[in-house]
Amino acid sequence: MIFIPLILAHLLGDFLLQPNSWVADKERKKAGSIYLYLHVLVHTVLSFVFLWDLNLWWIALIIGVTHFLIDWIKLTFQNHKTKRTWFFVDQLLHVAVISVLSVIYFPYFRWEDFFNPENLKLLTAAVFLTVPSSILIKTLISIWTPVTVEHSKLQTESLVNAGKYIGILERLLVFVFIVVNHWEGVGFMIAAKSVFRFSDLAEAKQRKLTEYVLIGTLLSFGIAVITGILVKI
Repeated sequence: MIFIPLILAHLLGDFLLQPNSWVADKERKKAGSIYLYLHVLVHTVLSFVFLWDLNLWWIALIIGVTHFLIDWIKLTFQNHKTKRTWFFVDQLLHVAVISVLSVIYFPYFRWEDFFNPENLKLLTAAVFLTVPSSILIKTLISIWTPVTVEHSKLQTESLVNAGKYIGILERLLVFVFIVVNHWEGVGFMIAAKSVFRFSDLAEAKQRKLTEYVLIGTLLSFGIAVITGILVKI
């Protein structure tokens, strides 16, 4: 089966190995950005590495060519208002290409000596719960703008990107608790998050900001729970 290795390669190439500076340059220069071609090269190489079979070079090549075409179409036609929509269209098209290739060439996965299917499934789920899930949640709640609190206890110095890394850690912990059948750990995580985060929000008396953070938190926990359940099926 080549579906899971290709999905893992996609998650790494599209999220973990694509700096924000590359994304900004691509959106500004579109097809004229050198980072578009570097990004496609990264995907092609990752696909080839994770397939680990010289006979499947053509699949890695198809992944690279289709990735370029899909990204080029997105960069050409998206604007500020449609950026959120094009993000999902782009990801769905990439997954569709991987799915079609997996159906066409199902028998050729040969990675048993490195990762058995179960371990590879766990690794793919863990990668998904890091940066890809952060971007997914950020995109989903981008239609709401949190209230800026000028004079509240929330206006304190914060670590750079602390919220993103807290979300990644909490999703990974929830995922681990579910995989090892300790659901009580999920309840502990939710309780701890409520005590440390929502108490400050309540004191600030900013209802919209509280609702914004609550939506993001529930999405984060929900994605981790669903991913854990799917892995165990």
